[in-house]
Amino acid sequence: MAHSIDEIDAKILELLQRDGRMKRSDVAEEVNLSLSAVSERMRKLEARGVIEGYRAIVDAKRLHLDITAFIRVSVDGSEHYADFVDRVTGMDEVLELHSITGSGSHVMKVRTKNTTTLERFLSDIQAIPGVSKTTTSITLSTFKETRAVPTEPMELYDYDADDRN
Repeated sequence: MAHSIDEIDAKILELLQRDGRMKRSDVAEEVNLSLSAVSERMRKLEARGVIEGYRAIVDAKRLHLDITAFIRVSVDGSEHYADFVDRVTGMDEVLELHSITGSGSHVMKVRTKNTTTLERFLSDIQAIPGVSKTTTSITLSTFKETRAVPTEPMELYDYDADDRN
């Protein structure tokens, strides 16, 4: 069954991405709907997996996580792929892990306290079976960091239908 995002859903998503703690009554006022109608739309967006959750945005530097680094990793052989992914996704330092094309097989975004803890982390990564190379870039400044995505009316991608084909 195809689901879509209409203009009102897109506006709700925009508002919630800007302020996840926005009161439903304020959302309702912004989109000119009743509180119950907005609540139902939000429930449906959550049920369809469009809204994955609500989180606090934490200032990592205030928690003494001063180093942000992007690490490109080369994992040799598909026999090591699943083990690498399992190990890395369980590491607290790893904020993001992506399978990529080009140089290397994965790129990850990590945060650590300092260069000593980054060096220790890199040693742990390089000790994982199948890891043949890492290349690390340390972030000096961050000008934009977000998980917000543009929203507009559209048909939703149906992962379940794709799996059936």
